[in-house]
Amino acid sequence: MKTALFVMCLLCTTAALGQASAAPSLQSLQFASHAQAASPQPMAQERSLLEGAGSVTTAHGERPLWEVAPVIHEIPLGDAARIQKKEHAKVKKAKVVWEN
Repeated sequence: MKTALFVMCLLCTTAALGQASAAPSLQSLQFASHAQAASPQPMAQERSLLEGAGSVTTAHGERPLWEVAPVIHEIPLGDAARIQKKEHAKVKKAKVVWEN
């Protein structure tokens, strides 16, 4: 058990050291400068997102969920268990019973 623990610690240590030495140095990174992106500019003109899509239909308002969602009739868990128990009782049982 001690040998397995020692081997596990050795593997974890080598993995950690391998990751630490492979990390890139921050001195080699160059970040792009986008000075105009944050400067104040006039607002752009409003533009429709539906341009060129003549077959798009839009509607206003909301419909309640009970109008559009399908009705789901769920059987309570107790009733489902009773039904399964009755079906299990009807199934043909084995005639041969093996005992060792």
